[in-house]
Parts: sequence; structure tokens; C-alpha cells
Amino acid sequence: MIELDGVHVRHRARSGGVFRRDAVHALTGVDLKVGRGEIVGLVGESGCGKSTLARVLTGLQRPTEGTVTFRGEDLWGMPAARRRTEFGQSVGVVFQDASTALNPRLPVGRILRDPLDVHRRGNEREREERVTELLDLVGLPGHVRESLPGRLSGGQRQRVAIARALALGPELIVADEPTSALDVSVRAQVLNLLVDLRERLGLGMVFISHDIQTVRHLSDRLAVLYLGRIVEEGPARAVGAAPSHPYTEALFSATPSLLETTERIVLTGPVPTATHPPRGCPFSTRCWKADAACEETFPAVTEGGEGHRWHCVHPAA
Repeated sequence: MIELDGVHVRHRARSGGVFRRDAVHALTGVDLKVGRGEIVGLVGESGCGKSTLARVLTGLQRPTEGTVTFRGEDLWGMPAARRRTEFGQSVGVVFQDASTALNPRLPVGRILRDPLDVHRRGNEREREERVTELLDLVGLPGHVRESLPGRLSGGQRQRVAIARALALGPELIVADEPTSALDVSVRAQVLNLLVDLRERLGLGMVFISHDIQTVRHLSDRLAVLYLGRIVEEGPARAVGAAPSHPYTEALFSATPSLLETTERIVLTGPVPTATHPPRGCPFSTRCWKADAACEETFPAVTEGGEGHRWHCVHPAA
């Protein structure tokens, strides 16, 4: 459904002097495909480019370089009106913090009706019926439509945010850390809701999180980002069973599992900045396997079985 090819996103930084500003390399050479009905998990630590990638996937951020293809057509080559209607109705987004993503002055019913009004879906009665259907779809009682977001719990607000993302019947949902602001019990409920909606509606989903164990069990495919680059990608079961990139190994070791015993990997060395990324592998400054070859150029992709790919000179055995 959506394909990213060689996508770069660079921003101007405040550092660098009066006449020349530094560039923030938010994304560098990202290639990613999202098929219909599949869940793609994106994982990495804070500042690695996950949210920027989400903005590119939802059309909120135009790449500095590279192409974004939607149903075989260059997204940014489309006329703006077509991009708003065709692409805007096909992709929904769930933001990280529902308390700031929902207008606190509007009742839930109005929040859910807004996309229907903007895109002129149906008549007055059909829009009201759709709001009722959306509330039922995410497991909220009908009386919630009259409530302001501030009167709802965190889990209820996130359900409203999910309902709004589903309002226009999209084919793909991009969820940017939708459970990070929730406590553990509510987090499980929201994750179960997303899985249920995927099965009932045939939704594709891009699920973004820093919790690799959650993403591993939720996703069909897993992509690991580090400093704006995808360093490993493949079927979630294959990446989880045998991670090839040292950074992926370190992420799994930092999140305990009840089913597996792993030795904690403690990373040392300087953390590189996005304004002055390393010339070679971005993880080379913290990697216990790094040598001179890692510091020269970004490693070429290595293809494993079942579409498992990684960029590493010294992959795990």
C-alpha cells in the first residue's frame, strides 16, 4: 500500500553559527514497504526517528529526498486535492498522548464527527449513526458522546482517538506509541483492541514503540531504527528468535521476557548526535563488535531467509 524508497528527512538546527546552520539528520536512506492488512512494528530508543517516520507515512512530513509511493503512485507528485481526499481517507493516525491530541473543549461526539463533516460523508443522520457505530466499535458506551475528553480516563481517551482514526474507514492505521502514556492494565486493553480491530476490519497497521517485546508479539514484520536508519528488518518471529544486528540484541536484552533468559547487554561509549552522525555505521560508537571497517561506510544490506535483512559487518552468529 505504501512504499518508502531512499527517504531522507533533514531539519535545520539552531546550532552552527549565524551564516550556516547545522542539519539534523532525522531519517537517512529509509526503505520500507507496508502491505495491506499487515502490522509493521517500528522500534528504537528515543530520538531515533520513529515519530518522523510516522509523519512521513501519514503525509504530514514531506521527505527532503526520496520517494513515498501510495498504491503505485508518487504521493508528493499527486495534486494536493487528490492527496487530501484519496490518501487522507485511506490512512488514519493515533497519536502518543490522547489528552493533547483531542480538543478539550469539544464533546466526544463532535470530535468523532469532525472527519465526517470535513470529508462530507453522508447526510446528518448517517453521520450521527456513524458516530454511534464508532463508539461501539471501540467498546465505549453511548453516553460518552456527550462527555468532554477531560472527564474520561486515559484508556477511554485513547479509545476515542482510535475511533476518530477509524472514522473514514481507512486501510492503514499509524499508531505512534499509543500506549506509552497508559498504565500497564489499560495498556493491555488498548493493545488487545488494536489486534481485534485488525482482525475484524482487515486493517493494516504501523505500530511504533520503544518496547521491542510488545512490538515483536503484535507485529507481522519488525523494523529496528537507530539514529534515523533502519538497521534490521524482517518477520517478527525471525528477528525475535535470532536478531542479527548488535543493537537489536541490546534492545531485546533490555526488556526481560518470561519465556526466555537473556544476558543484559550494557552499552558504553558516546551517543552520537543527529547533527553530526558517524560516517559509517551509526551504532559503531557504542557497539562492542565495532572495528575500523564499521567506521568507514554504512554496511551494505545482508539478506537472510524470509525477507530478514540487516546492515552489519559483524552480525550475531
